[in-house]
Amino acid sequence: MNSLLSFTDGFRDEPGYLDFGRVGPLSEAVVAETLGQTEVLSRARYGSLDHLDEQDARARTAVSALTGFTPDQIVLQPNTSSGLMQALFGLTGGVLLSAGDFPSVPFAAVRAAEALHVVTPLWLETVRGRVTPGQIRGQLTPAVAAVAVCLVDSRTGYLTDLDGIRQVIGDRLLIVDAIQGFGVIDAAYGAADVVASGGQKWTRAGWGTGFLALSERAIDRLVPVYSGYVGTDTDDPWDDVPPPSQGARAFRVTNGDAIAQARFAAALEQTADVGVNVIQTAMNDNVSQIIELVDEFAINIVSPRDAGERGGIVVLEPPAELLTTLVASLHNHGITTTARGTTVRLSVHAALDPDTVTMLRGALAAYALAAAY
Repeated sequence: MNSLLSFTDGFRDEPGYLDFGRVGPLSEAVVAETLGQTEVLSRARYGSLDHLDEQDARARTAVSALTGFTPDQIVLQPNTSSGLMQALFGLTGGVLLSAGDFPSVPFAAVRAAEALHVVTPLWLETVRGRVTPGQIRGQLTPAVAAVAVCLVDSRTGYLTDLDGIRQVIGDRLLIVDAIQGFGVIDAAYGAADVVASGGQKWTRAGWGTGFLALSERAIDRLVPVYSGYVGTDTDDPWDDVPPPSQGARAFRVTNGDAIAQARFAAALEQTADVGVNVIQTAMNDNVSQIIELVDEFAINIVSPRDAGERGGIVVLEPPAELLTTLVASLHNHGITTTARGTTVRLSVHAALDPDTVTMLRGALAAYALAAAY
């Protein structure tokens, strides 16, 4: 395995960036891969296009290394939402989910219900937006065919217990939107039947990258509602429309962007070389550092403090009348964050530039001084 330093040295973001939960700036490895693959396509030398055709298998192999699903159980998607749409449109029965989850999940469920009338969203009641095994157990009914959750909640920073949920739902399908933790959380993906994620956040692979991974149970129960010509077991289905494949490839519509696939593969290969558990430990250390700094200024933190319940997200909730003051102080000190509703979200990766910590301290000090008047 490569060292953590070899991984963190590849971060290119400027000091002050604390917004990996929105988008991860491209890593050096991804930038190099993009330039190299673009050069191949721009020249199109004899035989070079075959190399581009190999990037789909390369990326699926890289996803397999991080999830435990086999490459033939994985189909590439342009983003998380497309993968979730494929899964929810293919479901029959009730799906238990939180209306407070990131919109990709409830939108997929509701749109599928509206269009096909074979899936029914069943809204899970939560406490402070946290989806827990106990809440799911208390609201399961015979009508529930599947449970859909986010690996890390984008607003609360809460890390979902996939193993615990699997224990309480039995053989129902467990559908996971993994985008807020994929690549930095050593998650129990083996507990899930469906895992969908993109690569533009924590894996720093850019937009247009993603995947859908399906267990054998999911492949058996989900219908590939919109399956294109590349979703069959025939390589070139001219003059005929054969049925969808019996495997995950049935959930493909058309050929993907080979350069995006190469970017995704490069990012995941680098992650696997270091180890997700190593990356998660470093990220947790940085999150703890941010929490300690925020505590110095007595700003309320509403995201989990326990390392076992958190991802890379720290959520601040100042008094309502001081929210604008905090946002302005962060902005004026060059700190990139996400402000939503009554909270400000800081999201931290395995690398944390000391200059970023200094800038954040300055922003919080300025906020505290303004709040005192």
